[in-house]
Amino acid sequence: MTVLFGRSDLETLLDPRACLEALRAGFVASSGPVRPQRVRTDLPGPGTATALIPGLIEGVPAYTVKVNAKFPDATPALRGVVCLHDLRTGDLLALLDSATVTAWRTGLAAALGTDALARPDADTVAVIGAGAQADLVVTGLRRLRPIRELVVTDISPERAAAFAARHGGRAVPARAGRGVPPGVAEAGIIVTATWARTPLLHAGDVGPGTHVTSLGADEPGKAEVSADLLRASRTFVDDLDLAVAMGALGNAGLGREHAAGVLADVLRGVTPGRTEPSEVTVYAPVGLPWQDLALSWAAYRAARPARRFDFLA
Repeated sequence: MTVLFGRSDLETLLDPRACLEALRAGFVASSGPVRPQRVRTDLPGPGTATALIPGLIEGVPAYTVKVNAKFPDATPALRGVVCLHDLRTGDLLALLDSATVTAWRTGLAAALGTDALARPDADTVAVIGAGAQADLVVTGLRRLRPIRELVVTDISPERAAAFAARHGGRAVPARAGRGVPPGVAEAGIIVTATWARTPLLHAGDVGPGTHVTSLGADEPGKAEVSADLLRASRTFVDDLDLAVAMGALGNAGLGREHAAGVLADVLRGVTPGRTEPSEVTVYAPVGLPWQDLALSWAAYRAARPARRFDFLA
């Protein structure tokens, strides 16, 4: 029997702190012999379709397959389903709303990376792009470190104001063209979560000691941070191959040699993250299938045995 999880179900079942720990454990766990895959295609019209396979974590007796459609002008912009399967039999255990799973796993995994790479005393945060993923980054960060000041900007002033009200920050107007809004460049931590295809941040826009987390470059053509910023920074990704094929590195014309490493090795203590207070660090993930499994498995284990149906009936 298969369980259905909609957005309201997942928001009831998932706990940010428990999800942070599940994601941390996933980063630290062995990646195993099976490489993550992201298969993407354009659709006729404004959308794209992406499949992420397989979601695997050592010790979890299940795997995920996620299929997404992205329509930037829609609300939500991401629609799809995460299929949770029994690892031994292939039985379909659950179908989960992928927009919710993706926002939670992307935002909270980014919060882990941000906390690991930012200066320990960095307590001012600027957010560019007031969507669901940035919302979860701030939610996760507040559970990992104190935030003294939060500045939010978005092309929608209403969305920025609502975000700021939810998180106790202040909204500032977005700036058209080159240049960052007031309060962004001064922040110790800058989070970008947009659909940008032209870089929003350049090397001259951030000061010494700043950390930047860029979530928008997850498919070819999308770019939030410039090549000069990536070259001037200690840059980390979640997967080197994917970062070059469709992430921040490749979209800026850079290769594997421009990355300082992957976040998993930082969290394992294998690779040093920030090495001195004055250096600029960047975390630019693409998003990995196992992260879908981490949250899907947490929801499945927490769920009551309700809303089941026979998929084969």
